[in-house]
Amino acid sequence: METHDIELEHWQARTIAAATVVIFRRDPAGGPAQLLMVERNASLAFAGGATVFPGGKIDPADRELAQKLAGHDADAAETMAARIAGIRETLEETGLVIGLDGSVDGAIAAQARRMLISGGDLSPVLDAFGWSVVPEALVPFARWWPRHRTERIFDTRFFLADLGTGDVDIEVDATENRHLFWASAAQALDLAQQGKIKVIFPTRRNLERLALFETFDAARAHAEATPVGTISPYIEQRDGLDWLMIPENLGYPVRGEPLESAQRG
Repeated sequence: METHDIELEHWQARTIAAATVVIFRRDPAGGPAQLLMVERNASLAFAGGATVFPGGKIDPADRELAQKLAGHDADAAETMAARIAGIRETLEETGLVIGLDGSVDGAIAAQARRMLISGGDLSPVLDAFGWSVVPEALVPFARWWPRHRTERIFDTRFFLADLGTGDVDIEVDATENRHLFWASAAQALDLAQQGKIKVIFPTRRNLERLALFETFDAARAHAEATPVGTISPYIEQRDGLDWLMIPENLGYPVRGEPLESAQRG
């Protein structure tokens, strides 16, 4: 076996499939749509202290449920598993119910969250509350799969979801996160520029892209018209400096920054 093939197998073996959801709500004050941002606990190995979007790794139970819903189409099942992971992680981390159809209010959502945290599996929660998954409510937006040498590599599918109303309660999951807040993409970038929050390279690039749109509908139309290519950042020489870059033609207005300033998690 060639060295390249060995390195590829080693990289794939360290890859963890994950899902992230960019959750929109209307700004109660009438400004651009706001996004739910999650500040992770500083003690976490990956992106400790960084402000990110809700999400996490795809669990085996997510894949089992996806298999039931998507059948034997491997690609459809993988995307479905990512959607289910995004739905589950959002409920677990924030108490918000997204991508599900059925009766729900604040009290029901709180009960469902407690049940999910206790059992860790979304399927029994769906059965208990008579909910069904609405896959199209999570719109594919991007897929990031970095190949730089780290102990753990995340193959993360990003989705967009809309809450609509601005009157939504959220609750922090203190095991992984220490703060939740709503901000427009431009506001989040301003906070990062001021040093008030830390954003890693993928989050910054996604915020720059999301800042192009003032509403969920506009962002969704853009996402549906833009190919979801796999993004693996690479290093490029520019004027004698190393830059961390992403491929072009994937919808991003800013494709990179100097490596020395890039927060890579």
